[in-house]
Amino acid sequence: MAGQTTSGFTRRQLGAGALALGGALAIAPFAAGPAEAVADQGRRPTLRRGSAERAGLLAGHLRQLVTDAEAFLGPSPRHPWYAGAVLLAGRGGTVALHEPIGMAVRYRAYDEETDTGVEFPAGEQIPMAEDTVFDLASISKLFTSILAVQQLERGALELAAPVASYLPDFGRAGKQGVTVRHLLTHTSGFRAWIPLYSAPTHAEKVQLVFDETPVSPPGTAYLYSDLNMISLQLVLEQVTGRPLDVLLRDEITAPLGLDRTRYNPPASWRPRIAATEDARKPWSGLDRGLVWGEVHDENAFSLGGVAGHAGVFSCAWDLAVLGRALLNGGSYGRARILRPESVELMFTDFNTDFPGDEHGLGFELYQHWYMGAMATPRTAGHTGFTGTSLVLDPTTDSFLVVLGNSVHPVRGWRSGSAPRVAAGTAMARAVPVRPAHGRTAWFSGTASSATATLTLPALNTSAGGARLGCALWWDTEPGSDALVLEATTDGGATWRPVPFTTTRRGEAPREHPAGSATGWSGRVWHRLAADLPAARGLTLRWRYTTDRLYVGRGAYVNGLRAESADGVLFHDARPADAARIEAVGWTASAD
Repeated sequence: MAGQTTSGFTRRQLGAGALALGGALAIAPFAAGPAEAVADQGRRPTLRRGSAERAGLLAGHLRQLVTDAEAFLGPSPRHPWYAGAVLLAGRGGTVALHEPIGMAVRYRAYDEETDTGVEFPAGEQIPMAEDTVFDLASISKLFTSILAVQQLERGALELAAPVASYLPDFGRAGKQGVTVRHLLTHTSGFRAWIPLYSAPTHAEKVQLVFDETPVSPPGTAYLYSDLNMISLQLVLEQVTGRPLDVLLRDEITAPLGLDRTRYNPPASWRPRIAATEDARKPWSGLDRGLVWGEVHDENAFSLGGVAGHAGVFSCAWDLAVLGRALLNGGSYGRARILRPESVELMFTDFNTDFPGDEHGLGFELYQHWYMGAMATPRTAGHTGFTGTSLVLDPTTDSFLVVLGNSVHPVRGWRSGSAPRVAAGTAMARAVPVRPAHGRTAWFSGTASSATATLTLPALNTSAGGARLGCALWWDTEPGSDALVLEATTDGGATWRPVPFTTTRRGEAPREHPAGSATGWSGRVWHRLAADLPAARGLTLRWRYTTDRLYVGRGAYVNGLRAESADGVLFHDARPADAARIEAVGWTASAD
Protein backbone atom coordinates (compact mmCIF):
# COMPACT_ATOMS: atom_id res chain seq x y z
CA MET A 1 0.00 0.00 0.00
CA ALA A 2 1.41 3.36 -1.01
CA GLY A 3 2.16 5.80 1.74
CA GLN A 4 0.57 8.85 0.16
CA THR A 5 -0.28 11.79 2.39
CA THR A 6 -3.97 12.39 3.07
CA SER A 7 -5.12 15.25 5.27
CA GLY A 8 -2.04 15.24 7.46
CA PHE A 9 -1.58 11.49 7.83
CA THR A 10 -0.63 8.71 5.45
CA ARG A 11 -2.47 5.69 4.17
CA ARG A 12 0.57 3.66 5.25
CA GLN A 13 -0.21 4.76 8.81
CA LEU A 14 -3.82 3.73 8.34
CA GLY A 15 -2.86 0.30 7.09
CA ALA A 16 -0.24 -0.21 9.80
CA GLY A 17 -2.83 0.14 12.52
CA ALA A 18 -1.87 3.59 13.76
CA LEU A 19 -5.32 4.89 12.83
CA ALA A 20 -8.15 4.79 15.29
CA LEU A 21 -10.34 7.39 13.61
CA GLY A 22 -11.87 9.13 16.54
CA GLY A 23 -9.08 7.65 18.64
CA ALA A 24 -5.32 8.12 18.58
CA LEU A 25 -4.80 10.33 15.56
CA ALA A 26 -5.65 13.82 14.42
CA ILE A 27 -9.42 13.57 14.06
CA ALA A 28 -11.16 14.42 17.31
CA PRO A 29 -14.20 12.26 18.09
CA PHE A 30 -17.72 13.46 17.47
CA ALA A 31 -20.10 13.43 20.35
CA ALA A 32 -22.39 10.45 19.94
CA GLY A 33 -25.76 11.41 18.53
CA PRO A 34 -27.42 12.86 15.43
CA ALA A 35 -25.67 15.06 12.89
CA GLU A 36 -24.44 18.38 14.17
CA ALA A 37 -25.25 21.84 12.84
CA VAL A 38 -22.85 23.30 10.26
CA ALA A 39 -21.33 26.68 10.93
CA ASP A 40 -20.19 27.25 7.35
CA GLN A 41 -23.36 26.30 5.49
CA GLY A 42 -23.26 29.57 3.58
CA ARG A 43 -20.25 28.32 1.67
CA ARG A 44 -21.68 24.88 0.97
CA PRO A 45 -24.26 24.63 -1.82
CA THR A 46 -27.63 23.02 -1.43
CA LEU A 47 -29.50 21.78 -4.48
CA ARG A 48 -31.75 23.85 -6.68
CA ARG A 49 -33.06 23.34 -10.18
CA GLY A 50 -31.50 25.44 -12.90
CA SER A 51 -30.24 25.60 -16.44
CA ALA A 52 -27.18 23.89 -17.83
CA GLU A 53 -25.56 27.31 -18.17
CA ARG A 54 -26.17 28.08 -14.52
CA ALA A 55 -24.50 24.79 -13.62
CA GLY A 56 -21.53 25.54 -15.86
CA LEU A 57 -22.47 22.67 -18.17
CA LEU A 58 -22.99 22.36 -21.92
CA ALA A 59 -26.68 21.91 -22.69
CA GLY A 60 -26.10 19.91 -25.86
CA HIS A 61 -24.30 17.13 -24.07
CA LEU A 62 -26.98 16.94 -21.38
CA ARG A 63 -29.55 16.52 -24.15
CA GLN A 64 -27.36 13.81 -25.62
CA LEU A 65 -27.34 12.06 -22.25
CA VAL A 66 -31.12 11.75 -22.44
CA THR A 67 -31.08 10.71 -26.12
CA ASP A 68 -28.54 7.99 -25.38
CA ALA A 69 -30.55 6.77 -22.38
CA GLU A 70 -33.75 6.57 -24.42
CA ALA A 71 -32.01 4.34 -26.98
CA PHE A 72 -31.68 1.65 -24.31
CA LEU A 73 -35.48 1.48 -23.98
CA GLY A 74 -35.24 -0.44 -27.24
CA PRO A 75 -33.28 -3.59 -28.13
CA SER A 76 -29.95 -3.55 -26.27
CA PRO A 77 -29.03 -5.66 -28.18
CA ARG A 78 -32.08 -7.94 -28.15
CA HIS A 79 -34.23 -6.79 -25.23
CA PRO A 80 -34.57 -3.37 -23.58
CA TRP A 81 -31.84 -2.76 -21.02
CA TYR A 82 -34.49 -1.31 -18.72
CA ALA A 83 -38.21 -0.66 -18.85
CA GLY A 84 -37.52 2.90 -17.75
CA ALA A 85 -35.17 5.16 -15.86
CA VAL A 86 -34.81 8.45 -14.02
CA LEU A 87 -31.77 10.52 -14.92
CA LEU A 88 -30.39 13.31 -12.76
CA ALA A 89 -27.25 15.33 -13.38
CA GLY A 90 -25.79 18.54 -12.05
CA ARG A 91 -22.80 20.52 -10.95
CA GLY A 92 -22.22 22.61 -7.87
CA GLY A 93 -25.60 23.36 -6.34
CA THR A 94 -27.54 23.16 -9.60
CA VAL A 95 -29.51 20.17 -10.84
CA ALA A 96 -29.51 20.83 -14.58
CA LEU A 97 -31.16 17.58 -15.66
CA HIS A 98 -33.91 15.57 -13.99
CA GLU A 99 -35.64 13.44 -16.58
CA PRO A 100 -37.85 10.34 -16.31
CA ILE A 101 -38.05 8.03 -19.32
CA GLY A 102 -40.00 4.85 -20.00
CA MET A 103 -42.10 2.88 -17.56
CA ALA A 104 -41.78 2.24 -13.83
CA VAL A 105 -44.24 -0.67 -14.03
CA ARG A 106 -44.78 -2.38 -17.39
CA TYR A 107 -44.77 -6.17 -16.97
CA ARG A 108 -46.80 -8.37 -14.65
CA ALA A 109 -44.79 -11.51 -15.48
CA TYR A 110 -42.07 -13.07 -17.60
CA ASP A 111 -42.82 -15.85 -20.09
CA GLU A 112 -39.82 -18.16 -20.05
CA GLU A 113 -40.92 -20.25 -23.05
CA THR A 114 -41.16 -17.27 -25.41
CA ASP A 115 -38.59 -15.08 -23.60
CA THR A 116 -41.08 -12.21 -23.54
CA GLY A 117 -42.58 -9.97 -20.93
CA VAL A 118 -46.28 -10.27 -20.18
CA GLU A 119 -47.45 -6.66 -19.97
CA PHE A 120 -50.05 -5.15 -17.68
CA PRO A 121 -53.00 -3.63 -19.54
CA ALA A 122 -52.06 -0.17 -20.77
CA GLY A 123 -54.24 1.51 -18.14
CA GLU A 124 -52.44 -0.31 -15.33
CA GLN A 125 -48.91 0.48 -16.47
CA ILE A 126 -47.14 3.29 -14.61
CA PRO A 127 -44.75 5.71 -16.32
CA MET A 128 -41.57 6.84 -14.65
CA ALA A 129 -41.77 10.12 -12.74
CA GLU A 130 -39.11 12.38 -11.29
CA ASP A 131 -39.87 11.08 -7.80
CA THR A 132 -40.16 7.37 -8.64
CA VAL A 133 -38.62 5.31 -5.86
CA PHE A 134 -36.19 2.51 -6.74
CA ASP A 135 -34.79 -0.51 -4.98
CA LEU A 136 -31.17 0.68 -4.87
CA ALA A 137 -29.72 -2.82 -4.42
CA SER A 138 -25.96 -2.51 -3.71
CA ILE A 139 -25.99 1.28 -3.52
CA SER A 140 -27.29 0.42 -0.05
CA LYS A 141 -23.67 -0.45 0.75
CA LEU A 142 -22.80 3.26 0.64
CA PHE A 143 -25.28 4.03 3.41
CA THR A 144 -23.86 1.23 5.54
CA SER A 145 -20.35 2.54 4.89
CA ILE A 146 -21.28 6.09 5.87
CA LEU A 147 -22.82 4.78 9.09
CA ALA A 148 -19.60 2.90 9.81
CA VAL A 149 -17.41 5.94 9.16
CA GLN A 150 -19.61 7.95 11.53
CA GLN A 151 -18.80 5.41 14.22
CA LEU A 152 -15.10 5.69 13.35
CA GLU A 153 -15.37 9.42 13.99
CA ARG A 154 -17.04 8.82 17.33
CA GLY A 155 -14.41 6.34 18.47
CA ALA A 156 -16.79 3.38 18.62
CA LEU A 157 -14.95 1.64 15.75
CA GLU A 158 -11.36 1.48 14.57
CA LEU A 159 -10.37 0.72 10.99
CA ALA A 160 -7.50 -1.53 12.01
CA ALA A 161 -9.46 -3.37 14.72
CA PRO A 162 -10.34 -7.03 14.12
CA VAL A 163 -14.03 -7.55 13.47
CA ALA A 164 -13.87 -10.30 16.10
CA SER A 165 -13.09 -7.69 18.75
CA TYR A 166 -16.70 -6.51 18.30
CA LEU A 167 -18.23 -9.87 17.33
CA PRO A 168 -16.23 -12.69 19.02
CA ASP A 169 -18.00 -15.44 17.08
CA PHE A 170 -16.92 -13.83 13.82
CA GLY A 171 -13.30 -14.83 14.40
CA ARG A 172 -13.81 -18.52 13.73
CA ALA A 173 -12.97 -20.29 10.44
CA GLY A 174 -9.83 -18.27 9.76
CA LYS A 175 -11.38 -14.78 10.04
CA GLN A 176 -9.59 -13.64 13.19
CA GLY A 177 -7.38 -11.31 11.12
CA VAL A 178 -10.23 -9.62 9.22
CA THR A 179 -10.49 -5.94 10.16
CA VAL A 180 -13.12 -3.26 9.73
CA ARG A 181 -11.02 -1.83 6.92
CA HIS A 182 -11.05 -5.16 5.10
CA LEU A 183 -14.86 -5.15 5.18
CA LEU A 184 -15.07 -1.59 3.84
CA THR A 185 -12.60 -2.23 1.02
CA HIS A 186 -13.69 -5.77 0.06
CA THR A 187 -10.32 -7.28 0.94
CA SER A 188 -11.53 -9.60 3.71
CA GLY A 189 -11.27 -12.78 1.66
CA PHE A 190 -15.01 -13.49 1.77
CA ARG A 191 -16.40 -15.09 -1.36
CA ALA A 192 -18.90 -12.98 -3.25
CA TRP A 193 -22.13 -14.48 -1.94
CA ILE A 194 -23.76 -17.38 -0.11
CA PRO A 195 -27.50 -18.25 -0.04
CA LEU A 196 -28.40 -17.02 3.43
CA TYR A 197 -32.06 -17.35 2.47
CA SER A 198 -31.64 -21.13 2.67
CA ALA A 199 -31.31 -20.92 6.47
CA PRO A 200 -34.70 -20.88 8.21
CA THR A 201 -34.01 -18.41 11.03
CA HIS A 202 -32.17 -15.12 11.41
CA ALA A 203 -29.82 -16.66 13.95
CA GLU A 204 -28.92 -19.44 11.53
CA LYS A 205 -28.27 -16.94 8.74
CA VAL A 206 -25.86 -15.06 10.99
CA GLN A 207 -24.27 -18.38 11.92
CA LEU A 208 -23.57 -19.05 8.23
CA VAL A 209 -21.62 -15.78 8.05
CA PHE A 210 -19.67 -16.58 11.20
CA ASP A 211 -18.86 -20.08 9.93
CA GLU A 212 -17.74 -18.89 6.49
CA THR A 213 -14.06 -19.55 5.70
CA PRO A 214 -12.26 -16.87 3.62
CA VAL A 215 -11.06 -17.94 0.17
CA SER A 216 -7.91 -15.82 0.58
CA PRO A 217 -6.05 -14.39 3.59
CA PRO A 218 -7.33 -10.93 4.60
CA GLY A 219 -5.65 -8.06 2.78
CA THR A 220 -4.12 -10.24 0.03
CA ALA A 221 -6.79 -9.93 -2.68
CA TYR A 222 -9.78 -7.87 -3.72
CA LEU A 223 -13.07 -9.76 -3.97
CA TYR A 224 -16.33 -7.86 -3.95
CA SER A 225 -18.65 -9.56 -1.46
CA ASP A 226 -22.08 -8.88 0.00
CA LEU A 227 -20.88 -10.65 3.14
CA ASN A 228 -18.59 -7.74 3.97
CA MET A 229 -21.49 -5.33 4.40
CA ILE A 230 -23.69 -7.90 6.11
CA SER A 231 -20.87 -8.37 8.61
CA LEU A 232 -20.49 -4.60 8.96
CA GLN A 233 -24.21 -4.36 9.70
CA LEU A 234 -23.77 -6.82 12.56
CA VAL A 235 -20.86 -4.77 13.91
CA LEU A 236 -22.82 -1.51 13.72
CA GLU A 237 -25.82 -2.98 15.47
CA GLN A 238 -23.59 -4.38 18.18
CA VAL A 239 -21.67 -1.17 18.94
CA THR A 240 -24.67 1.18 18.72
CA GLY A 241 -27.43 -0.99 20.15
CA ARG A 242 -29.68 0.11 17.29
CA PRO A 243 -30.91 -1.83 14.22
CA LEU A 244 -29.61 -0.72 10.85
CA ASP A 245 -32.86 0.81 9.64
CA VAL A 246 -33.03 3.00 12.75
CA LEU A 247 -29.41 4.04 12.28
CA LEU A 248 -30.16 4.98 8.67
CA ARG A 249 -33.08 7.14 9.75
CA ASP A 250 -31.40 8.78 12.74
CA GLU A 251 -27.97 9.42 11.26
CA ILE A 252 -28.51 10.04 7.52
CA THR A 253 -32.03 10.38 6.18
CA ALA A 254 -33.55 12.55 8.93
CA PRO A 255 -30.62 15.02 9.14
CA LEU A 256 -30.48 15.38 5.35
CA GLY A 257 -34.25 15.46 4.86
CA LEU A 258 -34.30 12.37 2.65
CA ASP A 259 -37.98 11.62 3.06
CA ARG A 260 -38.09 9.16 0.14
CA THR A 261 -35.22 7.00 1.41
CA ARG A 262 -35.71 4.06 3.75
CA TYR A 263 -35.77 0.31 4.20
CA ASN A 264 -39.09 -1.51 3.77
CA PRO A 265 -41.24 1.22 2.17
CA PRO A 266 -44.87 1.18 3.29
CA ALA A 267 -47.61 -0.20 1.06
CA SER A 268 -48.82 3.35 0.37
CA TRP A 269 -45.60 4.00 -1.59
CA ARG A 270 -46.15 1.11 -4.01
CA PRO A 271 -47.72 3.12 -6.86
CA ARG A 272 -44.61 5.34 -6.88
CA ILE A 273 -42.08 2.48 -6.78
CA ALA A 274 -40.45 0.96 -9.87
CA ALA A 275 -41.19 -2.76 -10.16
CA THR A 276 -38.34 -5.23 -10.47
CA GLU A 277 -38.36 -8.93 -11.37
CA ASP A 278 -40.76 -11.80 -11.83
CA ALA A 279 -38.69 -13.74 -9.31
CA ARG A 280 -38.90 -17.47 -9.89
CA LYS A 281 -36.49 -20.37 -9.89
CA PRO A 282 -34.12 -21.13 -11.52
CA TRP A 283 -33.00 -17.56 -12.20
CA SER A 284 -34.02 -16.41 -8.73
CA GLY A 285 -33.25 -18.15 -5.48
CA LEU A 286 -36.86 -17.74 -4.33
CA ASP A 287 -40.26 -18.08 -5.96
CA ARG A 288 -41.92 -14.73 -5.27
CA GLY A 289 -43.61 -13.64 -8.50
CA LEU A 290 -43.49 -9.98 -9.44
CA VAL A 291 -41.37 -8.12 -6.88
CA TRP A 292 -42.77 -4.64 -6.52
CA GLY A 293 -42.36 -2.55 -3.38
CA GLU A 294 -40.25 -5.17 -1.61
CA VAL A 295 -36.50 -5.68 -1.81
CA HIS A 296 -35.40 -7.69 -4.83
CA ASP A 297 -32.25 -9.26 -3.32
CA GLU A 298 -33.07 -12.69 -1.95
CA ASN A 299 -30.73 -12.51 1.04
CA ALA A 300 -31.92 -9.04 2.04
CA PHE A 301 -35.53 -10.22 1.70
CA SER A 302 -34.84 -13.18 3.96
CA LEU A 303 -33.27 -10.81 6.52
CA GLY A 304 -36.54 -8.91 6.79
CA GLY A 305 -35.68 -6.31 4.15
CA VAL A 306 -32.98 -4.66 6.29
CA ALA A 307 -29.45 -5.63 5.29
CA GLY A 308 -26.05 -3.99 5.05
CA HIS A 309 -25.60 -4.92 1.40
CA ALA A 310 -29.08 -4.24 -0.05
CA GLY A 311 -32.57 -3.12 0.86
CA VAL A 312 -32.53 0.69 0.78
CA PHE A 313 -35.16 2.33 -1.44
CA SER A 314 -34.70 5.90 -2.65
CA CYS A 315 -35.34 8.38 -5.45
CA ALA A 316 -32.98 10.36 -7.69
CA TRP A 317 -33.33 13.65 -5.82
CA ASP A 318 -32.57 12.09 -2.44
CA LEU A 319 -29.46 10.44 -3.87
CA ALA A 320 -28.40 13.77 -5.34
CA VAL A 321 -28.74 15.39 -1.90
CA LEU A 322 -26.59 12.65 -0.41
CA GLY A 323 -24.05 13.14 -3.17
CA ARG A 324 -24.06 16.90 -2.69
CA ALA A 325 -23.47 16.44 1.04
CA LEU A 326 -20.42 14.29 0.33
CA LEU A 327 -19.07 16.67 -2.31
CA ASN A 328 -19.55 19.42 0.30
CA GLY A 329 -17.26 17.53 2.66
CA GLY A 330 -20.05 15.90 4.65
CA SER A 331 -22.51 18.75 5.11
CA TYR A 332 -25.77 19.85 3.54
CA GLY A 333 -27.62 22.95 4.67
CA ARG A 334 -27.37 23.05 8.45
CA ALA A 335 -26.70 19.32 8.80
CA ARG A 336 -23.35 17.57 8.91
CA ILE A 337 -23.25 13.79 8.61
CA LEU A 338 -19.47 13.40 8.23
CA ARG A 339 -16.35 15.43 8.76
CA PRO A 340 -14.37 16.51 5.69
CA GLU A 341 -11.46 14.27 6.72
CA SER A 342 -13.81 11.29 6.74
CA VAL A 343 -15.17 12.05 3.28
CA GLU A 344 -11.58 12.34 2.11
CA LEU A 345 -10.93 8.82 3.38
CA MET A 346 -14.04 7.49 1.67
CA PHE A 347 -12.74 8.96 -1.61
CA THR A 348 -9.13 7.76 -1.11
CA ASP A 349 -7.88 4.53 -2.66
CA PHE A 350 -6.97 1.96 -0.02
CA ASN A 351 -6.47 -0.78 -2.62
CA THR A 352 -3.29 0.45 -4.29
CA ASP A 353 -1.99 -3.13 -4.18
CA PHE A 354 -4.84 -4.16 -6.50
CA PRO A 355 -4.74 -1.93 -9.61
CA GLY A 356 -8.09 -1.77 -11.35
CA ASP A 357 -9.95 -2.40 -8.09
CA GLU A 358 -9.52 1.05 -6.59
CA HIS A 359 -11.67 1.41 -3.51
CA GLY A 360 -12.16 3.92 -0.74
CA LEU A 361 -14.13 3.25 2.42
CA GLY A 362 -17.26 1.83 0.85
CA PHE A 363 -16.96 3.78 -2.40
CA GLU A 364 -15.60 2.39 -5.64
CA LEU A 365 -13.13 4.72 -7.37
CA TYR A 366 -11.96 5.25 -10.96
CA GLN A 367 -14.19 2.62 -12.59
CA HIS A 368 -14.63 3.35 -16.30
CA TRP A 369 -16.89 0.30 -16.69
CA TYR A 370 -19.84 2.28 -15.33
CA MET A 371 -18.53 5.82 -14.77
CA GLY A 372 -17.54 6.24 -18.41
CA ALA A 373 -15.48 9.37 -19.04
CA MET A 374 -16.44 10.74 -15.59
CA ALA A 375 -13.92 8.30 -14.12
CA THR A 376 -10.90 9.88 -12.43
CA PRO A 377 -8.76 8.65 -9.53
CA ARG A 378 -11.00 10.80 -7.33
CA THR A 379 -14.37 9.88 -8.86
CA ALA A 380 -16.43 7.86 -6.39
CA GLY A 381 -19.56 5.84 -6.91
CA HIS A 382 -21.43 2.56 -6.80
CA THR A 383 -23.89 0.52 -8.81
CA GLY A 384 -26.85 -1.65 -7.88
CA PHE A 385 -27.90 -4.95 -9.45
CA THR A 386 -31.40 -3.63 -10.16
CA GLY A 387 -29.97 -1.08 -12.63
CA THR A 388 -28.98 1.84 -10.40
CA SER A 389 -25.83 3.96 -10.13
CA LEU A 390 -24.45 7.04 -8.41
CA VAL A 391 -21.27 8.83 -9.58
CA LEU A 392 -19.61 11.77 -7.81
CA ASP A 393 -16.68 13.66 -9.36
CA PRO A 394 -14.95 16.00 -6.90
CA THR A 395 -12.59 17.21 -9.64
CA THR A 396 -15.41 18.97 -11.48
CA ASP A 397 -17.89 19.10 -8.55
CA SER A 398 -20.39 17.20 -10.67
CA PHE A 399 -22.80 14.35 -9.91
CA LEU A 400 -24.81 11.83 -11.90
CA VAL A 401 -27.66 9.56 -10.85
CA VAL A 402 -28.98 6.87 -13.19
CA LEU A 403 -31.82 4.81 -11.74
CA GLY A 404 -33.20 2.09 -14.00
CA ASN A 405 -35.35 -0.98 -13.43
CA SER A 406 -33.15 -3.27 -15.52
CA VAL A 407 -34.35 -6.54 -13.95
CA HIS A 408 -37.95 -5.82 -14.98
CA PRO A 409 -39.29 -8.31 -15.99
CA VAL A 410 -36.21 -10.59 -15.67
CA ARG A 411 -32.51 -10.16 -14.89
CA GLY A 412 -31.33 -12.00 -18.01
CA TRP A 413 -32.50 -9.30 -20.40
CA ARG A 414 -29.83 -6.76 -19.60
CA SER A 415 -26.20 -7.13 -20.60
CA GLY A 416 -23.22 -5.12 -19.40
CA SER A 417 -23.43 -1.53 -18.20
CA ALA A 418 -23.68 0.41 -21.46
CA PRO A 419 -26.39 2.92 -20.36
CA ARG A 420 -24.36 3.94 -17.32
CA VAL A 421 -21.20 4.30 -19.41
CA ALA A 422 -22.98 6.38 -22.04
CA ALA A 423 -24.48 8.64 -19.39
CA GLY A 424 -21.14 9.08 -17.63
CA THR A 425 -19.37 9.99 -20.86
CA ALA A 426 -22.06 12.46 -21.89
CA MET A 427 -21.93 14.05 -18.45
CA ALA A 428 -18.15 14.33 -18.63
CA ARG A 429 -18.44 15.99 -22.04
CA ALA A 430 -20.96 18.44 -20.56
CA VAL A 431 -18.18 19.87 -18.37
CA PRO A 432 -16.40 22.30 -20.70
CA VAL A 433 -12.65 22.36 -21.33
CA ARG A 434 -11.76 25.94 -22.22
CA PRO A 435 -8.89 26.39 -24.71
CA ALA A 436 -5.59 27.39 -23.15
CA HIS A 437 -5.12 30.01 -25.88
CA GLY A 438 -7.52 31.60 -28.31
CA ARG A 439 -11.06 30.46 -28.97
CA THR A 440 -10.65 26.85 -30.07
CA ALA A 441 -8.54 23.78 -29.43
CA TRP A 442 -8.25 20.51 -31.31
CA PHE A 443 -10.26 17.75 -29.61
CA SER A 444 -9.74 14.01 -30.16
CA GLY A 445 -13.32 12.94 -29.49
CA THR A 446 -14.44 10.10 -27.21
CA ALA A 447 -15.25 7.32 -29.67
CA SER A 448 -14.43 3.70 -28.83
CA SER A 449 -12.46 1.48 -31.21
CA ALA A 450 -11.16 4.56 -33.00
CA THR A 451 -7.95 6.11 -34.25
CA ALA A 452 -7.89 9.88 -34.65
CA THR A 453 -4.94 11.72 -36.21
CA LEU A 454 -4.00 15.38 -36.24
CA THR A 455 -1.25 15.96 -38.81
CA LEU A 456 0.87 19.07 -39.37
CA PRO A 457 2.26 19.97 -42.80
CA ALA A 458 5.80 18.88 -43.66
CA LEU A 459 8.44 21.08 -42.02
CA ASN A 460 12.06 21.74 -42.93
CA THR A 461 14.00 21.18 -39.71
CA SER A 462 17.35 20.55 -41.38
CA ALA A 463 18.89 23.68 -39.79
CA GLY A 464 18.76 21.80 -36.46
CA GLY A 465 17.64 22.88 -33.04
CA ALA A 466 13.96 22.67 -33.99
CA ARG A 467 11.40 22.40 -31.19
CA LEU A 468 7.67 21.89 -30.94
CA GLY A 469 5.62 23.59 -28.27
CA CYS A 470 1.91 23.47 -27.49
CA ALA A 471 -0.64 23.18 -24.72
CA LEU A 472 -1.80 19.63 -24.04
CA TRP A 473 -4.75 18.23 -22.04
CA TRP A 474 -5.42 14.52 -21.81
CA ASP A 475 -7.46 12.01 -19.86
CA THR A 476 -7.64 8.48 -21.24
CA GLU A 477 -8.51 5.02 -20.00
CA PRO A 478 -5.16 4.10 -18.43
CA GLY A 479 -2.98 1.81 -20.53
CA SER A 480 -5.74 0.90 -22.98
CA ASP A 481 -6.02 4.26 -24.75
CA ALA A 482 -3.06 6.48 -25.59
CA LEU A 483 -2.10 9.76 -27.21
CA VAL A 484 1.15 9.58 -29.20
CA LEU A 485 3.29 12.28 -30.82
CA GLU A 486 5.12 10.80 -33.79
CA ALA A 487 7.03 11.89 -36.89
CA THR A 488 7.85 10.64 -40.37
CA THR A 489 10.57 11.67 -42.79
CA ASP A 490 9.55 9.35 -45.64
CA GLY A 491 6.09 10.63 -46.44
CA GLY A 492 4.29 8.41 -43.94
CA ALA A 493 5.79 5.03 -44.78
CA THR A 494 7.20 4.81 -41.26
CA TRP A 495 6.36 6.75 -38.13
CA ARG A 496 8.55 7.07 -35.04
CA PRO A 497 7.59 8.41 -31.61
CA VAL A 498 8.87 11.84 -30.62
CA PRO A 499 9.79 12.10 -26.92
CA PHE A 500 8.39 15.15 -25.16
CA THR A 501 8.20 16.85 -21.79
CA THR A 502 5.07 18.21 -20.14
CA THR A 503 4.95 20.81 -17.41
CA ARG A 504 2.05 21.56 -15.13
CA ARG A 505 1.99 24.69 -13.02
CA GLY A 506 3.50 24.10 -9.61
CA GLU A 507 4.97 20.70 -10.51
CA ALA A 508 8.27 19.42 -11.85
CA PRO A 509 8.48 18.63 -15.59
CA ARG A 510 7.38 15.14 -16.58
CA GLU A 511 9.27 13.19 -19.24
CA HIS A 512 7.47 11.12 -21.89
CA PRO A 513 10.35 9.19 -23.49
CA ALA A 514 8.01 6.98 -25.55
CA GLY A 515 6.29 10.05 -26.99
CA SER A 516 2.98 9.04 -25.44
CA ALA A 517 0.56 10.08 -22.72
CA THR A 518 -2.09 7.90 -21.13
CA GLY A 519 -4.29 7.92 -18.04
CA TRP A 520 -4.97 10.81 -15.72
CA SER A 521 -3.32 14.22 -16.11
CA GLY A 522 -5.36 16.16 -13.58
CA ARG A 523 -7.73 17.54 -16.22
CA VAL A 524 -5.68 20.72 -16.52
CA TRP A 525 -3.59 22.11 -19.35
CA HIS A 526 0.07 21.16 -19.53
CA ARG A 527 2.80 22.90 -21.49
CA LEU A 528 4.54 20.54 -23.93
CA ALA A 529 8.04 20.85 -25.38
CA ALA A 530 9.70 18.42 -27.80
CA ASP A 531 13.05 18.43 -29.62
CA LEU A 532 12.53 17.63 -33.29
CA PRO A 533 14.89 15.61 -35.47
CA ALA A 534 16.63 17.39 -38.35
CA ALA A 535 15.09 16.62 -41.72
CA ARG A 536 14.14 18.44 -44.91
CA GLY A 537 10.64 17.05 -44.78
CA LEU A 538 9.51 16.24 -41.24
CA THR A 539 5.81 15.57 -40.71
CA LEU A 540 4.41 15.50 -37.17
CA ARG A 541 1.11 14.08 -36.04
CA TRP A 542 -0.85 13.37 -32.91
CA ARG A 543 -2.42 9.90 -32.94
CA TYR A 544 -5.12 9.05 -30.41
CA THR A 545 -6.26 5.40 -30.21
CA THR A 546 -8.99 3.81 -28.12
CA ASP A 547 -9.99 0.20 -27.54
CA ARG A 548 -13.48 -1.20 -27.93
CA LEU A 549 -14.54 -0.91 -24.31
CA TYR A 550 -14.33 2.39 -22.42
CA VAL A 551 -12.90 5.85 -22.94
CA GLY A 552 -11.68 8.75 -20.88
CA ARG A 553 -12.50 12.39 -21.49
CA GLY A 554 -10.14 12.49 -24.49
CA ALA A 555 -7.31 14.81 -25.50
CA TYR A 556 -6.98 18.46 -26.48
CA VAL A 557 -4.12 20.19 -28.31
CA ASN A 558 -3.84 23.96 -28.48
CA GLY A 559 -1.32 26.59 -29.59
CA LEU A 560 0.86 24.39 -31.83
CA ARG A 561 4.13 26.14 -32.65
CA ALA A 562 7.33 24.77 -34.24
CA GLU A 563 10.47 26.84 -34.58
CA SER A 564 14.14 26.42 -35.35
CA ALA A 565 17.20 28.59 -35.67
CA ASP A 566 15.70 29.87 -38.93
CA GLY A 567 12.59 31.14 -37.16
CA VAL A 568 8.97 30.01 -36.80
CA LEU A 569 8.28 27.01 -39.00
CA PHE A 570 4.63 26.57 -38.08
CA HIS A 571 2.13 28.32 -35.85
CA ASP A 572 -1.55 27.46 -35.74
CA ALA A 573 -2.38 31.08 -34.94
CA ARG A 574 -1.49 31.90 -38.54
CA PRO A 575 -4.54 31.16 -40.70
CA ALA A 576 -2.47 29.80 -43.57
CA ASP A 577 -0.71 27.33 -41.29
CA ALA A 578 -3.88 26.29 -39.50
CA ALA A 579 -5.58 25.59 -42.82
CA ARG A 580 -2.90 23.01 -43.67
CA ILE A 581 -3.58 20.82 -40.62
CA GLU A 582 -5.15 17.48 -41.56
CA ALA A 583 -7.61 16.29 -38.94
CA VAL A 584 -9.09 12.81 -39.02
CA GLY A 585 -11.35 12.27 -36.05
CA TRP A 586 -10.19 15.48 -34.38
CA THR A 587 -12.41 18.56 -34.36
CA ALA A 588 -11.89 22.22 -33.54
CA SER A 589 -13.66 22.68 -30.22
CA ALA A 590 -14.56 25.77 -28.22
CA ASP A 591 -15.84 23.93 -25.21
